[in-house]
Amino acid sequence: MAAVQLNGIFKRYGDTQVVHGVDLDIDDGEFVVLVGPSGCGKTTLMRMIAGLEEISGGDLTIGGTRANGLPPQQRNVSMVFQSYALYPHLSVYDNIAFGPRIRKERSETFKPRIEAAAKMLNLSNYLERLPRALSGGQRQRVAMGRAVVREPALFLFDEPLSNLDAKLRVQMRTEIKALHQRLRNTVVYVTHDQIEAMTMADRIVVMNAGRIEQIGRPLELYDRPGNLFVASFLGSPSMNFAAGEAMSDARGLALVLPDGVRIPLPEGAAPAGARVTLGIRPEHVVAGGDVPFGVDVIEPTGAETHLYGKIGGESWCVTTRERPAIEPGQRMMLGLPAAHLHLFDTDSGKRLETKHEAGPEAGPEARPEARLQ
Repeated sequence: MAAVQLNGIFKRYGDTQVVHGVDLDIDDGEFVVLVGPSGCGKTTLMRMIAGLEEISGGDLTIGGTRANGLPPQQRNVSMVFQSYALYPHLSVYDNIAFGPRIRKERSETFKPRIEAAAKMLNLSNYLERLPRALSGGQRQRVAMGRAVVREPALFLFDEPLSNLDAKLRVQMRTEIKALHQRLRNTVVYVTHDQIEAMTMADRIVVMNAGRIEQIGRPLELYDRPGNLFVASFLGSPSMNFAAGEAMSDARGLALVLPDGVRIPLPEGAAPAGARVTLGIRPEHVVAGGDVPFGVDVIEPTGAETHLYGKIGGESWCVTTRERPAIEPGQRMMLGLPAAHLHLFDTDSGKRLETKHEAGPEAGPEARPEARLQ
């Protein structure tokens, strides 16, 4: 196993820089997920770790050894690709054994490892089959088995589940996480699917435009996103937003939207006159309150019902476990509990830390009326 350190890593293609000074420490045995939209630089960053892309600047350390100039075969890493990368003319056994044979290991040395990996991945009954006789999930297990047999210090997964159907993706997420819990190898996993990131990671690294936006444990990022990008990216359905101006009058502080809708805010949540964007998760919105909501679309999913409409010109979703007696075109009033509000500076996108978030035990320095964090 190995810890990984990236210090000031950047990547440039000609005059175009695609990764901008990334700093990241990954602990030994940790499962870290790089997540972000297509083109954000996450796969490029992983390929630099693997040695498949040259590092334009900065330092990469794997297991205490500087790896910038090391060829891929000397980095003690195994990579599982989106496309499986199996040899179609070789059996499952021979696909898994391909690496040890290339390294000229003796059969008696690697055969027990292949049998153990096949048992772990439920492939024991398929070792003689060709890849074309396997399902997509089974092929992905073969690719994982090939990585496991190498016994690497570091596993790299590059969107390994994107070619699978929805049911298989759920199954394979569980299997990859279970594999990590058994082996405890360090894992770097790339995906654009924030559900994969939330369910699998010890820590999530949210990337955008070649930069890291925020790093943290899944629920930390979900509960306290550091900026508007992270808030909008994590969560399904995504967070609701409404932008307006903070105003104070005899009724107290409120966010006033361009159409005149007034959303009450906790006292001290933002300075009067500030341009503020409010966010709240769909599941935290409640029926009954001061905010008018016209329902346009209703989506029953069985366990939950999603109501879609607009507030302040922005599309909103309300998620409830009830089955409300309401029809499209009708209007309802919503409540936005103060404990679940997220406030952001509209211009910078950064989170506003407010008094109601800091907690009663925090001193005056830790509970400013409103400040950017």
